[in-house]
Amino acid sequence: MIKEIVKTTLLNCSLENGDILKYKKQVQDIHLALPQFELTGWLETPNQIQDDLLNSIERVATEIRACADILVVIGVGGSFLGARAIQEALKPYFGLAEHGIEVVYVGLNMSGAYIKELLAYLDKKQVYVNVISKSGGTMEPALAFRVMRLYMEERYGEKATERIIVTTDAENGILKKIADQAGYRQFVIPSNVGGRYSVLTPVGLLPVAVAGVNIHELIAGAKQAAQELSASDLANNDAYKYAVMRHMLYEQGYSIELLASFEPGLNKFHEWWKQLFGESEGKEKKGLYPSTVNFSTDLHSIGQFIQDGSPIMFETLLHFHEIEGDLQVPFDSRNEDGLNYLSNRTFNEINTISKQGTALAHSEGGVPIIQLELPKLDEYHLGYLIYFFMKACAMSACLLEVNPFDQPGVEAYKSKMLELLKENK
Repeated sequence: MIKEIVKTTLLNCSLENGDILKYKKQVQDIHLALPQFELTGWLETPNQIQDDLLNSIERVATEIRACADILVVIGVGGSFLGARAIQEALKPYFGLAEHGIEVVYVGLNMSGAYIKELLAYLDKKQVYVNVISKSGGTMEPALAFRVMRLYMEERYGEKATERIIVTTDAENGILKKIADQAGYRQFVIPSNVGGRYSVLTPVGLLPVAVAGVNIHELIAGAKQAAQELSASDLANNDAYKYAVMRHMLYEQGYSIELLASFEPGLNKFHEWWKQLFGESEGKEKKGLYPSTVNFSTDLHSIGQFIQDGSPIMFETLLHFHEIEGDLQVPFDSRNEDGLNYLSNRTFNEINTISKQGTALAHSEGGVPIIQLELPKLDEYHLGYLIYFFMKACAMSACLLEVNPFDQPGVEAYKSKMLELLKENK
C-alpha cells in the first residue's frame, strides 16, 4: 500500500477530504491524457529499465573507482541536479561513501574562478569525465566540456578517450557527433525523457553509482512507486492527492510553496525539487513559486517570516523517520549548560521533536502544512520519493492547464544571451 511509503497528511488547512475528491474526474481525465504528451517516457522508466543497463553502468562505475580519484560530471539543470541530490542525500557528511570516490560538478555556471580552481584541484588526482547533455549545445556545459576535453587530452594523450564518458541522445546533436568521431563510450538519454525528469536514467545513475549509491535499490524503490502510483483514482494515489492539495491552496491565494526538511543532506534534493516544479509549472503567468528551507538552521533566519510574515505561503514538510547514524546526547557531571535532562535522548529524536514543534507552531500561526513522511532515508525510499514528486508535478501542472514538459522561458534566456554574445564578439 502506498501509505507504507509516503504518508500524506494536512495540518491547519481549510481543505477537507471531500473537497479534494471533487477533483476526482478531472484527475482521472488528466491521468489518461498524460501518456499522450511528448517527453513522458519517464512514466515507465522504472518498469522498463533492464538489469543489463544497470549492470553496464555498474561496470563502468567500478572501472572509474578503480582507476580514478575523482569523477568530473559536466552538466546543468536536469543533467546534474538529480544526481547531485541523490549523492548528497546518501553520502557521509564528511569523507566518501565506503564504495565511492569523489564526484564533482562543473558546467552548472560560467564562473571563471570556479573552473580555474577545479583545474588546479584536479592536477594531483587521477580523473575521469562524464559529460551529460542531450544536444551538446547548451552554453554552460558546452564551454566546460571544451575546457575539460583539452585538459584531459593534454594530460592523458590518447588515453583521454578511455577516460571521457558521454551521456547524450542516441542519434542527434552536437555532443553525439563529437562522441562518435572521438570514439568516446556513450550512455543514452532516452529521446522521450526531458532533462528534469531524467534522474532515473543514465543521466543520474552513472554519477551516483560512482559515488557509491546502490542504483539497483534506487530503481527498485522507483519501480514500486510507478506501480502504486499508476492508479487513476484520486482516493488511492497520494501523489495526485498532494498535487490537488497544492493546487487548491494556490486557488485560495497562496503563491509560495516551501519545501522544508530536517536533515542538511537534503539541501541538494531541495534544488532538484525546485527545478522540477518551477520549470514545469511556471508558465503563462501561472504557478506556485517553489522555495525551500532546511530546519532547524533556517528557523533562525527565515522562521520569523514563516511564522508571522505575509500570509502568502504554505509548507510541505518532508520527514524521514529513520536516518543512518545517530548520537546520544552525552551526560556531563558539570551540567553548566543545564542540558543533562536531554542525556537520555539522541540527536535524531530531538530533531523529530523539533519537526513536531515546528509544525505545531507554524500551524497555529496560520500556515497551511502538508506533511510527507517516509520510513527511512536510503536508496529505496529516495527512489520512491523521486518518482512520487515527478508524478505529482506532472499532475499539478496539468491542473494549471500548462504543459509540464516544455520550458519556453529558458529558451528565451538562451536566445537573448546568444544575441548579445554575437553582437559583442
